[in-house]
Amino acid sequence: MKVKQLVWTLVIAILGVTATAAFISNQAVNPKMIKQLAPVQDAYLLRPKTHIRHTQRPEETYSFPIKLGETGPVLPLFSGPIHYPFICMTEESGLGEPLIDNQNKWGTPVFKTNTDRLKHSSIAGYSKDCSIKTAFNVYKVDSANTISKFNPETQLETGEYLVRVEYGVINRYIYLIAMPITLDEINTRTAASQWNKKLIYQFTGGAGIGFRQGTMKPEKLIKRRLEQLKAGYAVVASGANRTSYTYNMLLSEDTARRLKAHFVSLYNEPEYTVGVGGSGGGLAQYLMAQNAPGLIDGALPLYSYPDMVSQTLYALDCDLFNSFYSFKTSDSFWQNWDNRVVVEGLNTKSGEPHPSALFQPINQILKAQKPIFPEGNSECINGWFGLYAFIHNPKQGWLRDYVSDKIESNVQWNYWQDLVNIYGRDRQGFARHLWGNEGVQYGLKSLINQQLTIEQFIELNKKIGSWKHNAEMQPEQILKLPLADTKIWLSLWGNHNITQVDKQSGIAPRLQTDPLAVERAYRYGQIFAGLADIPIIDVRHYLEDKLDMHHASASFNSRARMQQTQGHSDNQIIWIADKNYNPVVLAFEKMDKWLMQIKAGKSLLAAKPKNLEDQCFDRDGEIIASGQNVWDGEWNRKPEGACTQQFKIYQNSRIIAGDSWKTNTFDCARVPVEQAIEQGVYGQLDISPYLKELQVIFPTGVCDYTQPDQAKPDNLALSWPSPELEPVAHQPTSR
Repeated sequence: MKVKQLVWTLVIAILGVTATAAFISNQAVNPKMIKQLAPVQDAYLLRPKTHIRHTQRPEETYSFPIKLGETGPVLPLFSGPIHYPFICMTEESGLGEPLIDNQNKWGTPVFKTNTDRLKHSSIAGYSKDCSIKTAFNVYKVDSANTISKFNPETQLETGEYLVRVEYGVINRYIYLIAMPITLDEINTRTAASQWNKKLIYQFTGGAGIGFRQGTMKPEKLIKRRLEQLKAGYAVVASGANRTSYTYNMLLSEDTARRLKAHFVSLYNEPEYTVGVGGSGGGLAQYLMAQNAPGLIDGALPLYSYPDMVSQTLYALDCDLFNSFYSFKTSDSFWQNWDNRVVVEGLNTKSGEPHPSALFQPINQILKAQKPIFPEGNSECINGWFGLYAFIHNPKQGWLRDYVSDKIESNVQWNYWQDLVNIYGRDRQGFARHLWGNEGVQYGLKSLINQQLTIEQFIELNKKIGSWKHNAEMQPEQILKLPLADTKIWLSLWGNHNITQVDKQSGIAPRLQTDPLAVERAYRYGQIFAGLADIPIIDVRHYLEDKLDMHHASASFNSRARMQQTQGHSDNQIIWIADKNYNPVVLAFEKMDKWLMQIKAGKSLLAAKPKNLEDQCFDRDGEIIASGQNVWDGEWNRKPEGACTQQFKIYQNSRIIAGDSWKTNTFDCARVPVEQAIEQGVYGQLDISPYLKELQVIFPTGVCDYTQPDQAKPDNLALSWPSPELEPVAHQPTSR
């Protein structure tokens, strides 16, 4: 470590320890801070016997359309009780303050005037459900694609056009409907002479854990779908379909069905509905295709994953690895960042320090360890740092400026709690979760390929440990330095929430998966199990060199699952492009031809345009290669195709540990180490001298990935075509 870096590290460490600044807390600096919780509101929850795809949804209880000046439904139709706090964000969306719905101090304060809000005085009432009156505005897009509210007293210039955007709230989330119109239609809600009778459902990504309404800005929606609006498409979107605000896919579907029903009640059935959206908005389309046939007719997932929860398997491994490298090993092998890829699977880069690099030597000094300034970066850090605290830690949540300290300390702030209706609670009252790593042999494939020594393999698996049980977790230790807006992580990689090495055994305990949570996740369609019987064009830029979390392998995880469940993936096209070329407009054109052929009576596969194939693009948009074999590679155990040779497909920690490229084994079958040796799990390596040591590390056995996920229900009945729908399990509660 350079002397200058060491000096600065020591200075900042001393400041961090001696600073009079308190740990970051929720002091009342936000006039809209929620200080009192509303009681849970009961609502009907579907009870699938097999898979939710096969369970009939109840009949709609709200009479659409929502009238202008009125409010939409608050309670969902079938996704279960609604919980609080729920943070209103209509004002941040430019749509005005939420409507007052109580005087019990439940929810977001609503002030009489803006001046009163600045002074924290004269609260008129409170909004727990964040409704607004349904209305619309008209926006102008000029020849330079600048978007602004239209002034009806002005004239349109050549090259300018208009978009009407209706807004309101359904299931507590803001919705938007964008419709291209003419000047004569600016005052009429349902006029749509420019509509091509085709509908786009905009799904949006991000990482969210619930508890907030989120922002939905009309100008941003118009900008996102500018080319399609010019072509005559209508576009709908909801905050419930933006994973920045919730990954509850049951609620997402519930809201999407209602928004589409509202749209149809105003404009009649579209010729088709095509989904589009990136990251979380991409995985949402895979899950909607699987769970809710007919909701979308085609899917354009961008930068997609199969689902959110199976990503947590390897993503929550990342900070376990980082904690091991930083605090649990002295082996210099791991300080060469190129070596980390052999256990993480995701891309790494030596010589490129990450933005949080300074935290490592500070934390090492505080632990009385030799400080090492890291000179490298990885997708595990660049893409997934902090995810465990946000998604998994019930004591964190990152919502401090929205709620009081009292509320913060009494709410479980994580993704699992947002879906507690589905996952249920454990004996200690915490929301159940799906993550576990019992029996996982990290780095197994690299051991077999002699990229790891047996000693390195054993040390890693002895010490890596696991995340602690919910009840044992603590908030992150983050200090804010005085006189500076600098936040210092003193619990880097969540090391205080990771199981430590037992002094007697030398082993850090592992965490067993909760099979009940996994079963419910499967039944309620939170996991993509591989059925998606609609046209899919999966599009992404190649971002591995950027250490971006949107790695290309995710598209092939989805494909592998489809091939297992459907017997083929012929309805999924994968396009990967150089980051300088965007093929989305072309994808819309190809999807339009595919869907219109289906509408004309052709079957799904017969309707696929003949020139629509897997392909990859260079920076100028030229096709590098296309065809059914261009993406062959390790994922399907075939020689690399032309596109795979151009764009390297990385793996992840669970694939390196022996799981298949489906990467959906939540609870692996475990076999004794001696049986694993007999089955050839370790290849040609002679592991027998280390048998007793491995038995101590893995007392319940090691993962046997030739067997299926032990928590996956046998009766999901996912096949193509699907069987008849189950009847509604229970009648909805009265509204």
